[in-house]
Amino acid sequence: MNRDSSHPGGRLHGASSVPAEGPPEGTIRAALRYPAFRSLLTGLAVSQVGDWLYNLALVTVVYTRTGSVLWAGIATGARVVPMVVLGPVGGVIADRFDRRRVMVASDLLRLALMLGLALVVAARLPVVLAPVIAALATTAGTPYLACVAATTPRLVRDGDLPGANAARSAVTSIGIIAGPAIGGVLLLLGSPAIAFAVNAVTFGAGAACVLAIRAPGAFTVPAAPGASGRPLAGGQVTSVLGSVFTGIADGAAALRAHPAAIRLVGADLTCSVVYGMQTVVLVLVADQAGLGMHGYGYLFAAVGVGSLAGTSLAGRALRLSFRPGLALAMCLVGLSMLALPAARWGALAIVLAGVSGAGAILVEIMTETGLQRMLPEDVFGRAYGLALPASVAGIVVGALIAPVLVSVIGLTGALVACGSVATAYGLQLIVGHHAHAHARAASHSLPLASPAALADLAPTAPWPVALRYPTASPRPTTAPWPVALPYPTASPRPAAALHPTASSWPTGTAHPGAPVSLDPALAPTAPWPTLVPHPAATSVTAPPR
Repeated sequence: MNRDSSHPGGRLHGASSVPAEGPPEGTIRAALRYPAFRSLLTGLAVSQVGDWLYNLALVTVVYTRTGSVLWAGIATGARVVPMVVLGPVGGVIADRFDRRRVMVASDLLRLALMLGLALVVAARLPVVLAPVIAALATTAGTPYLACVAATTPRLVRDGDLPGANAARSAVTSIGIIAGPAIGGVLLLLGSPAIAFAVNAVTFGAGAACVLAIRAPGAFTVPAAPGASGRPLAGGQVTSVLGSVFTGIADGAAALRAHPAAIRLVGADLTCSVVYGMQTVVLVLVADQAGLGMHGYGYLFAAVGVGSLAGTSLAGRALRLSFRPGLALAMCLVGLSMLALPAARWGALAIVLAGVSGAGAILVEIMTETGLQRMLPEDVFGRAYGLALPASVAGIVVGALIAPVLVSVIGLTGALVACGSVATAYGLQLIVGHHAHAHARAASHSLPLASPAALADLAPTAPWPVALRYPTASPRPTTAPWPVALPYPTASPRPAAALHPTASSWPTGTAHPGAPVSLDPALAPTAPWPTLVPHPAATSVTAPPR
């Protein structure tokens, strides 16, 4: 669902002190002009570094105490599985409660759990507690990213939203690189308990950054249409579970109602599967390219560097039309994987890994920005709570199927299969773009109908659900005339309901008054608007967009 171009979500809460002149719109530098967003990003960056240094310490502790690779794998899974399983619940929480409070509570809970993990190490408590506490920490963090994604459009102008999401992706990439490095240093200097304590401090710092944001209303949850606002009765577990499942269903319905959102989530999921496969196959690619025992690290470092480079291109990429831009990013991922079997030279393999990282991060940023722009605010957290776990699950799926593919069709076959899927996804977006353009061109060439023909298309009963584009043929787009706007019984139905201008109907405004005559000069040149108020009375306003 589109929002006003200067006020995403209908109202901007964190940009009052931003100067009119500055860096180019849509860049990371432009997004960093907003003080409130800088605070949010700082908290996220500190927390990301802490997460990655803690992951290294967790695996080290479990493996050292048990000597079991299986237990080390369980510890890693404890950090992933709760996000996949409970991520949708986190999205419901992000849409139900004040998001500042949710984020601060999430940070403080994780702070306490990290101190508990430090105690497990220092006091040599049973090691089984380590993956249990890790799983609880991930569970406490499930609403956090949905809150961040929902709040970001309220802190920056819509034109700078790509730069803001690129900055978020950049700090994640930096955290992946810097976190393990810092964790390694801390492990060299002393006990893993130090790393857990440091991670606890990062959560405290993150909570302080969120509390420092001075943007009233930025964290307020928008009221859902028809919501009563009444809390559930205490102790009614069935009602609570019903509310959660209903919220998850609402998120799924919001995604289904926006085909473009489904395409974005599909692209991001595909890239996640590719990344999961890379965690396995790049070991073999490094050996094939003669990079030696450290080659795997070089290739993944290249993926990280490519991701950082991709964030600087996000603003330009999002100036392209939706389908071509996403298709280009998907083809960068797919074609680089298709070329890897021929990379017998180490430098070429490193470059191709970097290209795949750049393409994947562009898909991620386009997905974030697209979902923020098109999904309704009141259901965004629940929809995002489904999209994010799907992306995480894609990584797991990719890592699981990669060994199977390599054993069945070999390394070359696995790389070709992986690259072909990503490339095919990009190509079908381009084909769909051309088909959509032809359909629009054909719709503009349809002849206009007479007033009598228009009257025949619309019943005289309640305001017509079946009212079509005013031509002799059915309206070419798929969206019906708004169902929720009943025809007023006190006045006759207008003879003609043509859109009164050649541009899109103004968001949030009513029809200016009198019915519009059937004049070819007034016919819209763009597709017939999908959200138009009843054109008879000024008291009717357009539904929120």
